[in-house]
Order: sequence, then structure tokens, then C-alpha cells
Amino acid sequence: MHFADRKATRRVCSPAEDRQPGPMDLPFLILVLTLVGFGLIMLYSASSAVALYRKNDAYAYIRPQLLYAALGLVGMYIASRVDYHIFHKFAWPLMLISVVLLAVVLVMPEYNGCKRWIVLPGIGTLQPSEIAKFAVVLTFSHIIALNHTEMQSFWVGVVPFAVVLGVVAALMLLEPHLSGTLLILGIGAVLMFVGGTGLRWFVLAGVGGGAAIAAAVVLLPDLVPYAQDRLSSWLDPFADPLGDGHQTIQSLYAIGSGGATGLGLGNSRQKHLYVPEPQNDFIFSILCEELGFLGACLVVLLFVLLLLRGMTIAVHAPDKFGSLLVVGFTVQVALQAALNIAVVTNTIPNTGISLPFFSSGGTSLMMLLGEMGIVLSVSRHGTQ
Repeated sequence: MHFADRKATRRVCSPAEDRQPGPMDLPFLILVLTLVGFGLIMLYSASSAVALYRKNDAYAYIRPQLLYAALGLVGMYIASRVDYHIFHKFAWPLMLISVVLLAVVLVMPEYNGCKRWIVLPGIGTLQPSEIAKFAVVLTFSHIIALNHTEMQSFWVGVVPFAVVLGVVAALMLLEPHLSGTLLILGIGAVLMFVGGTGLRWFVLAGVGGGAAIAAAVVLLPDLVPYAQDRLSSWLDPFADPLGDGHQTIQSLYAIGSGGATGLGLGNSRQKHLYVPEPQNDFIFSILCEELGFLGACLVVLLFVLLLLRGMTIAVHAPDKFGSLLVVGFTVQVALQAALNIAVVTNTIPNTGISLPFFSSGGTSLMMLLGEMGIVLSVSRHGTQ
């Protein structure tokens, strides 16, 4: 294998390095800024009541989020001005760091039955799974870019990716973080497919995935009742309206109450301690209640446009590495948004996944904006 082949690295990088960078992609930038601004407005509206109740401060969630957004936007600008090829050097070190952090989080205190955050005294919390998403995209893009002519081979096109995904997925399942695991597996599969992994190996992966699930049932017995509870509450949330089904039921009430045009920004009733965690995973239900079906469609449209514009940038990227980075980061955002909306509407079981740019969470927002900065960097080097 040629993961560290310097000649390959020079071959991948040379097309972009010979071209003077142009302006960043304005439509993509406008979409990102619109999502950030929209997300901050909705976060304040959705979180003010629960923040006042829990912390006696209506601004308790929006205040740090504004800081994270400002830092993230600065990071996005810096990333957009840096030649994205430099990230070849950080692929494996960042993957190692993310694996270490995913292991460390397992000894952290539980919150809502899960161990997903590392507590940083005096600073806040860090969610390693957000770093792992970035690391998977970066590492996969790095490997494929250096070995794209050999991706049909099992040892090059399957083994390294399976090892990385296997380690990351196993650690995330131990948290447990089912939605994050599914998201990372989905991102990895998309990058492998776009990168040229043979279709026959995806069939093998399906068989292997089934075997992995069976192994998880045997080796991780605590995961089984967790998954069974989520599945039962999805099939019939009203069977346990005060327990596992409570969050889903209140979310559906909020969505139904919004109607076509909503109750008006700030006028949600369900955010007043009916929907648990309205500032986080279920912020979309509050958005539906306040802005209605039309507001929900607008949010979906923004994410679809972001994905489509990202694919346009990927097509015009000067090399394989840049194209794969754009595909990975934009698919991550779109897939995560789709999973969150599916959970909130009870289309799939509740797996605990945030809505990009909207849900409260500093690690997520800053990592997302950094990723969008890399996409903008690729757009500056691409053909117009």
C-alpha cells in the first residue's frame, strides 16, 4: 500500500498548486451563513423557557452558542484561506486523537444514560464523536486520493476503511451512540463508493455488517435492551406516554400544532417543559410548531441546496482529494439533518442526533464551520 507515498502526494496536489486560488464560492457561503443565522434565532426561541427553568437565565444556551458561532466563523474563514492539501498531513494524527478521545469518553459520567461528552472543568464539554466525523472524512479522502487507481483491490479498497470504521464504530456503540455510528458508517460508505471501491465489496460489507450486529448482541449485552427500548417506543410511543414514548409524543404534538404557517416565532407551547431537550435533538419540532409546514420546508430546502451546491464544488474540484473532502463534509451535513428530521417526526427510532447548525452544542457547531471552511478552500482552487 502507498499511504505515505510522497510521489503520489505530489501528483495529487500539483493541479491545484499550479493554479492561482480564486474567490470562494459565494452561493455556498451564503447558504452556510443563512443556516447559522437561522439556527441561532431558532435556538434562542426554543431554549429560552427551559434555560430560565433550569438555570434561571433565558440566555443560558444561546449565549455560549453565539461565542461558538463567532469562533467557528473565524475558523471557517481561516480554513477557507488555507490550501486544503495541507490536511493530508493531519489525516492519521487526527484519527489517532479521535480514537483516544472516544476511549476517554467511556470513563466520563453518564448523561441521559449515555457517555458522549468529556467534561472540561471551567470550559465546558467536548463531544469526541464530532471530531471523529471530521477525522473519518479526512482519513478516507487521504487514503483514496493516494490509492485511487487501486480501489478495486480488497487490500486497498476495503481493508483500511473497514479497520478504521470498525474501531470507531465499536467505541461509539459502547457510549452508546447508535445514530452517530450509523452516520459515520454512512459517510464512510459514500466516500468508498465515490472513491471507486468495487461494488462486490459492498455486498461483502453487508454480510460483515450483519455479523457485526450479531457480535454486538453477544459481546455488548447492555446495548440490546437500549436498542429494544428505542424500537418499542418508536413502534408505539403511546404505550409508555410518561416514559420512553414521552419525547416522541410531545414532539408530534408540537409538529401538529404548527399547521401550515405555525403559531409564530417565539410562541411555541411545547417548549415550556413539555418537549425534553427542545434546545438540542428536538429543536426541529419547536421550529415546526412556531413556523409551521412552510418553515419546515424552508429548512429542508436549505439543506438540500447546501448538498447540491457542495456536489457542484466537488465536480469542479481540481483533484481527487479536494473532491472527496467536499463530498464527505456536505454528505455528513445532509445525512445528519435527514436523520434528525426522521427521528423528530418518528419516521425512524429515536437515536439521539442533533440538527446541524440548529441544535445547541459548541463542538458540533465549530467543527461544522471548520469543515465548511475547507469546502470553501476547495472552491477557491477549483475550476469555475
